[in-house]
Amino acid sequence: MKKKVLIITYYWPPAGGPGVQRWLKFAKYLPEFGIKPIIYTPENPSYPILDESLLDEVSPDLKVVKTKIWEPYQIAEKLNPKSKAYKAGHFERPEKQSFLTKVSVFVRGNFFIPDARQYWVEPSFRYLSKYLKENEIDTVITTGPPHSMHLIGLKLKQTNRNLTWVADFRDPWTQISYHSELKLMRFAKKSHEIMETQVLQLADAVIATSFTDAENYKKLGAGRVEVITNGFEEKEFIESFKIQNSKFKITYSGGLEMARNPENLWKVLSELIKENPEFAKELELEFVGNLSQDVENSIKKHHLSDYLNKLGYVSHKESIAIIKNSDLLWLTNFPEANSKGIIPGKLFEYMATGNPILAIGPDGGDVGRILEETQTGKYFLHSDDLALKTYISEIFAEKKYRPADQAVKNFSDFKVGRYSRKNLTKNLVKLLDELA
Repeated sequence: MKKKVLIITYYWPPAGGPGVQRWLKFAKYLPEFGIKPIIYTPENPSYPILDESLLDEVSPDLKVVKTKIWEPYQIAEKLNPKSKAYKAGHFERPEKQSFLTKVSVFVRGNFFIPDARQYWVEPSFRYLSKYLKENEIDTVITTGPPHSMHLIGLKLKQTNRNLTWVADFRDPWTQISYHSELKLMRFAKKSHEIMETQVLQLADAVIATSFTDAENYKKLGAGRVEVITNGFEEKEFIESFKIQNSKFKITYSGGLEMARNPENLWKVLSELIKENPEFAKELELEFVGNLSQDVENSIKKHHLSDYLNKLGYVSHKESIAIIKNSDLLWLTNFPEANSKGIIPGKLFEYMATGNPILAIGPDGGDVGRILEETQTGKYFLHSDDLALKTYISEIFAEKKYRPADQAVKNFSDFKVGRYSRKNLTKNLVKLLDELA
């Protein structure tokens, strides 16, 4: 008989974006290791983006339990359409925010603690207390954000100390980069901190998705902390072939807001265009996802608009096909030091393509550590110019000598392959076995 594990998650197909991928893949592979996952998720959630194609990845054998949720976002979105962006953790710069937006952010931070899904905590606790007993389940995993999911786990653990509870933090709580943008009053700030501390200290194990986050959780009082990063789905890259592009495609996948805008990249590309006619002829800046108007204006300021190709939001399957056929993949992080623990999920899919990666972020960023360990790309600061320019020039020169229909096999190397979803699931199973 397989061991049963209940996974409490807000994001589940047809939700789109990176938040849903992690536990969709864990749930897929856990049965191969003798564990039966059961998903607990809202029946009527309010998702910022949808990707119906992900429904095809949910096994018909997977048990998915749903109950109704009431969340004020459903009202807020009618009053202010931009609420969807704030729900996803994206904020306009303060000087760009309308009065209605400022009020929405203030209310969110101070009256919905830890988030607007707080109203699902109590009914879920009541429902699951009975469900766990009736179905003889003794292990629960909560994944956040939204961090209200952890409060469900906290209440279950407080009433049943024999329960094994694992709190998975896909992103930090009070230490996430946009936490300061919530305009928190003293009582609200304290409430967030108290809740976070309770979760970290009472959970039997805490999972961090980055090395820096793991250290921070230990400082906040967490007992056992394991690092299990995000990863890539091996089958999406096996037997994959890269075509020879007529253009030199520099591709970014995902949303990009002004706070992470890489001014130094635009500056360097502008210089290369002026200095190298061949580069000017072949360059294409390809964006997959939401590109903020502020960033687009920055690109325009550097006279790069003619090279811009905006594809908008596409399905996860389509995004994989696009990054496979890029010449240079790039990602960018916030320049502030408190962002060095952010490892975008797309990094691992970038690595699996075998294409070179260019990353920009704060000094000592965890992304840089992974790129160095796997030898899959280069990491730069927001202040770097010359080294960044040299790297792009080298990749452009190498493009001419790459064979067409080049097979992508980098993932088979252990350095990259350890980040496959199946191998990461092995790490999760090891943790659960040890806790048992």
